[in-house]
Amino acid sequence: MVDTERLTWILDQLTDAGMLHDGQRQDVLNRGRDQARHILLDKRAAMRRMLGRHRVAYRVTAIELIDSFRFIRHDQPGVRLDEETITEMVAEVLSVPFVHLDPLRLDYKLVTNAFGGPFAERHLIVAVEDTPEALTIAMADPWDKELVESISRVKNKPIKVVVASKSEILGIIVEFHGFRRSMQAAEDDFASDFPDLGNLEQLYELEEGSGSLDANDKPIVRAVWYLLNYAFEQRASDIHLEPKRNEGWVRMRIDGVLHQIHRLPKVVLPAMISRFKMLARMDIAERRRPQDGRFKTSFKDEQIELRVSTIPTVFGEKVVARVFDPAAQLADLEGLGFFPPELAQYKSMLAQNSGLLLVVGPTGSGKTTTLYTSLHHIQSPRVNIVTLEDPIEMVHEHLNQIAMQPKIGLTFGSALRNVLRQDPDVVMVGEIRDEETAQNAVQAALTGHLVISTIHTIDAASAIGRMLDLGVLPFLLSSVLVGVVAQRLVRKNCLHCAVDDVLQDDEVLALRIKGTRGKRLKVRRGVGCVKCRYTGYKGRTGLYEVMPVTPRIGSLVHQQSPSAEIKREALNDGMLTLREYGIKKIAFGETTFDEVMAVTDDRSVY
Repeated sequence: MVDTERLTWILDQLTDAGMLHDGQRQDVLNRGRDQARHILLDKRAAMRRMLGRHRVAYRVTAIELIDSFRFIRHDQPGVRLDEETITEMVAEVLSVPFVHLDPLRLDYKLVTNAFGGPFAERHLIVAVEDTPEALTIAMADPWDKELVESISRVKNKPIKVVVASKSEILGIIVEFHGFRRSMQAAEDDFASDFPDLGNLEQLYELEEGSGSLDANDKPIVRAVWYLLNYAFEQRASDIHLEPKRNEGWVRMRIDGVLHQIHRLPKVVLPAMISRFKMLARMDIAERRRPQDGRFKTSFKDEQIELRVSTIPTVFGEKVVARVFDPAAQLADLEGLGFFPPELAQYKSMLAQNSGLLLVVGPTGSGKTTTLYTSLHHIQSPRVNIVTLEDPIEMVHEHLNQIAMQPKIGLTFGSALRNVLRQDPDVVMVGEIRDEETAQNAVQAALTGHLVISTIHTIDAASAIGRMLDLGVLPFLLSSVLVGVVAQRLVRKNCLHCAVDDVLQDDEVLALRIKGTRGKRLKVRRGVGCVKCRYTGYKGRTGLYEVMPVTPRIGSLVHQQSPSAEIKREALNDGMLTLREYGIKKIAFGETTFDEVMAVTDDRSVY
């Protein structure tokens, strides 16, 4: 089942390198046969589910067997000896380059066209690069010289071998070949010359005829399954299915940046969109009007919600599915990116029994995450929390969530009046966007409730002017407003590849950091690795402008003072602007100059 000679050789190398001791080595040799049998049964069952077929080619490798024992390294107590470490060690001993396979950097067509799925699966190989000089392939078994020679003869060019872990290679094979097989099957099911009814450029060419690809067809169901799993693996926040003139695109937003993932046959895309609409309980037949829906699925024992939105475009219907990971939405306040002083101020605001707390910022700045995390911090069996949302971003059983339905008159403003009869302690209003909502939110805060909401302004001080513009009386606003928090999101440096660096003179000048003439300011930046998909960034963190409403600021609100004067007073009280908060993040090595400059301005005082 496992090559005993190869297993012994790898164990000897690990023992000589000090990664294993003799007892661990002997344990593998004694129990390896039974362990390999269990691995084989489990992996075959998993591969059948993923690939959707009964017969699968799977063999247990020596590296995989050693990894399954989950040994703690003898030379580094507390660190597990994993597959990646073993594979990298083997590659180094054999003098073969070791690589990580990043799905976003691989050429989809090269991977799927160079080798058929069953062949790649049987031999554990993936085509990485094809040049006139050589074809580079990643292998999990660098000893198989005969296979390399055979591929060289068939391809009629030299083969360059690199080593990658078996799990990464199998992941690429399942994702790329499985998705391609689903696309081919779907395209074969609907091979016709009928015009594209959704493409407004082609309306003049319409003729009589019908034909469609069912969203329940097995290839479509499996293709959507592949897309969702890939999105969850890559920590994508949004999935875009976009119709183009002659094809369809699949793009995903990862850490705030859109990446193109797949190009689809034009005839397949409508069926995939219908599948998303079906899952989200939308009207599949309605393609002329925008629709919203949601559905929940599971991934690695976690429940994940997706909010689906459709809209008609010139080339057909487009779908965007926003991914809501409960682990991210219901994290602790400490994980949002607050520094201790600002965190203490924000917790103090949340501890108020009544009042109005506003979270401000543009779309995509993380306001929803801050709101849900805040409610998670407040929630307890003794607190009745009611939320008014349009739409409900993520269902949480400890909250009493109400979805707005403007068609029947259930708006933020009207719902607030009725919610106050539900004995709430805390009311969360998704967004204050009109005069009725603003005034009812203030009235709710006046009657002894803590009201938390969002409003679209560029900074904390501007939120006061916006509320006054919506007709709230100054003396009422000054008496109920407990604080305003403005925020932005920036990408974080990848912890695995971040290196020390210094700010350049022009960067120091752009940041307007005082007292730095002639000084070298140390920072950190990610150089790019497989963990961060060679972007240098992994994950995001918040920049915050926390403005508690002190008696002096309350007086300025009452007097309808300009935003610049209110902000100046807040700065005198020690408030950091978004730019200053970003500079502090740069100094602590959490993010970079480029990220902070992209989302902040330098208007520290108007």
